Amino acid sequence: MKNISILGSTGSIGVQALEVIKKNSSKFKVIALGCHSNIHLLEQQIKAFNPEIVSVFDESKAEELQKRVKIDVLSGMEGLMAISKLNSADMVLNALVGSIGVKPTIEAIKAKKDIALANKETLVTAGEIVMNLAKKKGVAIKPIDSEHSAIFQCINGENPKKIRKIILTCSGGAFRDKTKKELEKATAEAALKHPNWNMGKKITIDSATLMNKGFEVIEARMLFGVDYDNIQVVIHPQSIVHSLVEFRDGSVIAQLGVPDMRLPIQYALSHPKRIDANFASLDLLKVSQLNFSSPDTERFPCLKYAYEAGKTGGTMPCVMNAVNEVLVRAFLEGKIGFMDIPRIIKKTMDAHRVIRHPGLDDILALDKKIKKKTEREIENG
Repeated sequence: MKNISILGSTGSIGVQALEVIKKNSSKFKVIALGCHSNIHLLEQQIKAFNPEIVSVFDESKAEELQKRVKIDVLSGMEGLMAISKLNSADMVLNALVGSIGVKPTIEAIKAKKDIALANKETLVTAGEIVMNLAKKKGVAIKPIDSEHSAIFQCINGENPKKIRKIILTCSGGAFRDKTKKELEKATAEAALKHPNWNMGKKITIDSATLMNKGFEVIEARMLFGVDYDNIQVVIHPQSIVHSLVEFRDGSVIAQLGVPDMRLPIQYALSHPKRIDANFASLDLLKVSQLNFSSPDTERFPCLKYAYEAGKTGGTMPCVMNAVNEVLVRAFLEGKIGFMDIPRIIKKTMDAHRVIRHPGLDDILALDKKIKKKTEREIENG
């Protein structure tokens, strides 16, 4: 029996993780749950999974929930960090959205908890700090992103030094066939209609701008130690090939499956074992064809900016992530246009003076500073 704490239990990944756990109740037990503010769903999850403790980031919502349940309800960042290092937990599944996930991940690693990681901003903003700490503490970080899960599976048992190239596949998002002129008028409602995946709002917008794929490039660098020049992105509309690894002998190994996030979630939870699943199986005869093409970084420059941020290093990825978080929220609220996202990201990156070797406090302070600055700029027009 593996005891699991879930951060972000009311979001898309958290909900699907609980589906996996429910179907494998003899193998996994929920120890703790954490969310931002959706206490209605969290209350239902408490009744269904009987955790020891829960945390709600929004303090007023935490107080409201405490009146309705018998278990302890923690709040704020302190609450998230507390459930990240519970003695009874074997693994922490981090499905939080945004840089809010950095500190709980670090607390979990310090407590020597293995990490099932869906919160990509953790590795984008503080990747070197997180990976170095995980290595020092002997903690395994098991990726939940379908692409990184695919790579994780492809290199299992292989010599990492024999990797020539990592190939990340990309659906292209909701706007992959739109012209630049059409993108100028794109709406949040249209951007949220992802053709293949069931995901949360923030990641779906990031998929539409290709920033999500840029984040994944940085993640791949942090997780697998492959140089940026050896990480390639290809558009693959069917989302069947989740990623590929090319080795120095010319062999290319790919992981395929239907586009269902429960598959990489289950693999992260069960690894190194594989357990039976009742999800839909891949039928290549029904798929019939698999297409691949190069991404257009003129229409979708966020991917290019992410490569630039990763190669620059230091605090640049943190800045890129911070401004993007604010811009995505502003776009969803109708305050800015779709193409304002890459425009303001580029402007902010160009103005930033990089700290080459930042500490965690530097990163967290800069994250807060950039977000407040960007919010003011949006409000002032």
